[in-house]
Amino acid sequence: PHRSELYEDAPPACWPIVYSPDYNITFMGLEKLHPFDAGKWGKVINFLKEEKLIADDLIVQAREATDEDLLVVHTRRYLNKLKWSFVVATITEIPPVAFLPNFVVQRKVLKPLRTQTGGTIMAGKLAVDRGWAINVGGGFHHCSSDKGGGFCAYADITLAIKFLFERVQGVSKATIIDLDAHQGNGHERDFMDDHRVYIMDAYNRYIYPGDGFAKRAIKRKVELEWGTEDTEYLQKVHTHVEGALNELKPDIIIYNAGTDILDGDPLGGLAISPQGIIKRDEVVFKAARSRRIPILMVTSGGYQKRTARIIADSILNLHNLGLIDKELATSGTENPTVEQMIRDSTKDLCNLS
Repeated sequence: PHRSELYEDAPPACWPIVYSPDYNITFMGLEKLHPFDAGKWGKVINFLKEEKLIADDLIVQAREATDEDLLVVHTRRYLNKLKWSFVVATITEIPPVAFLPNFVVQRKVLKPLRTQTGGTIMAGKLAVDRGWAINVGGGFHHCSSDKGGGFCAYADITLAIKFLFERVQGVSKATIIDLDAHQGNGHERDFMDDHRVYIMDAYNRYIYPGDGFAKRAIKRKVELEWGTEDTEYLQKVHTHVEGALNELKPDIIIYNAGTDILDGDPLGGLAISPQGIIKRDEVVFKAARSRRIPILMVTSGGYQKRTARIIADSILNLHNLGLIDKELATSGTENPTVEQMIRDSTKDLCNLS
């Protein structure tokens, strides 16, 4: 495989939390035409900083995926299509994008998505190295090797898995646990006949994308009704996550933790409370932890203003319960002064530059 900068080692002093300010999409207010909070990722990081969980110099800086990285999964033909603004407008569901010159679209829309995609690929290796990793962005589960849609222009989940299979020894089986409100038809199409990848998908059966062909790739299908609430939802997630991991013990779990299951989400159509989302993430991390399976979480869909706070609260909860921590993540030291010394001497290292 080509040498990718995305697979350089992150310094041990960093949390395996991946982010870049480049994730956020801002251009002249056009992003407000989409029901998407296009600055959601930065807000999650700000909440975590306020709570003193992380600092800028202690998170891993995401790098943009290059064409060469993307070609590990995508066809050249598909990447060329993204040079047409109207194609990007269709995929991102922001119609005015069609009228912008493509260089603007590349810089303002696709570069953030490519950086989040790079972040997912980086987080895949971090998860294997550290036992867990969170990409604060990513989770573009409607995109497959040759087709984007539903705001997803790059197949970051497929890419992260293919990178691991090709480059990391001992990773030959993966399980995708997709708990976004929508069916993850992108990775499903990509791994349709790949027996190394086990897919569990729980989604509202009545909404986009309703991709019957892609459903054939789902090993554990949990089709939810409109307005499903916490009790039923959490019971189903618990049963099927346990069932999936008992059926096949993978070398890595990719957890697509969409927050569009939140009550009131205009697109998700489910009715899960903020507490329900936090509990759901806990159920998945506990299942991974108890089996010692590395887990990579991506944040995926979630279209309300309060979403960022919920994601941050969930990460704080995972930390409070000891399901994620830096010590475990770094085989770090018990001695705080040594820890402090390491931290001071590695101030800028998380940039990998």
